[in-house]
Amino acid sequence: MDWNVQPVRRMVALDLALCLRFNRACVFLPVRRFFAVISWLGNGKVWYVLMLLLPLLHGRPGLQVSLQMAIAGIAGVTVYKLIKHFTHRPRPYMQHQTIVLGAAPLDQFSFPSGHTLHAVMFTLIVCAAFPVMAWLLVPFTLLVAASRVILGLHYPTDVLLGAGVGVLLALLVPVVAVP
Repeated sequence: MDWNVQPVRRMVALDLALCLRFNRACVFLPVRRFFAVISWLGNGKVWYVLMLLLPLLHGRPGLQVSLQMAIAGIAGVTVYKLIKHFTHRPRPYMQHQTIVLGAAPLDQFSFPSGHTLHAVMFTLIVCAAFPVMAWLLVPFTLLVAASRVILGLHYPTDVLLGAGVGVLLALLVPVVAVP
């Protein structure tokens, strides 16, 4: 049974090592401020504005995408809160004194990254309908994901699984959303 424990220990050690490496950037005030703003924008602000703008810019197709985003947003919050409720994984800065906290957390648990989940999910939904938006949304989504680790709020696995859940929800929502 020992073979089951060793790979998990290695993964946890790698997760922490990557978290520490990314978080080193947070000691530089301009970097910390930049990623704190990205994280703040990724906490709904960009997505709410986009939901309001899409119908104005694209009419009925924009409204349909905005409705998909709203449904996906509700599903995303529900799923990530359920996962956090069952996993109770503490945030990196709470467990490791060397990690610099770069922004205030929204809650006490780390797994999964809700910011990343929503950024990936919304980006995929919007870009499926309006591919031209990818030049703006894909880099923003990558910055949101990176910000969560750099700011000491999440481990890389939190971000990866948040992205994975975001992909799944982005694929499911158009199936259940009203056309």
